[in-house]
Amino acid sequence: MQSFFDYLSADHHRCDELFAEAEAAVGRRDWAVGTVKFQAFRAAMLRHLDMEESVLFPAFEARMGHAGGPTRVMCNEHAQMRELLGSMADSVSAADDEDYAGLAETLLWLMQQHNVKEEQILYPMSDQLLADARSELIGRMAAVPAV
Repeated sequence: MQSFFDYLSADHHRCDELFAEAEAAVGRRDWAVGTVKFQAFRAAMLRHLDMEESVLFPAFEARMGHAGGPTRVMCNEHAQMRELLGSMADSVSAADDEDYAGLAETLLWLMQQHNVKEEQILYPMSDQLLADARSELIGRMAAVPAV
């Protein structure tokens, strides 16, 4: 049976790869490719955030018996990521590689810090706390549509 850690960490890596592809294209000022790569990255990130917020976090909170704690911290960081993704989309539309680079650096730092917290704390806790529901919850996350 696949763990939350394995499933969601693999998705982190997929998002990281898409981020690197977009950043490389924008760095070359190849806006045709950069736009497509950024859109793919943004869609993957938004889907990842939605999988956690619509499936994992509510199940985690229900099992814990309260909302807040680690999921609240993660949701606050998700909101920051969404804001940065919106600003990055604006910089791609404006073909502003300097603005994009600054925003990408900020997002990269935030994603790295965020992923460590999820992978070292939240996912292992979820694997223990939700072991009996893991397969069903991962199935529901897999069914979350792309944004």
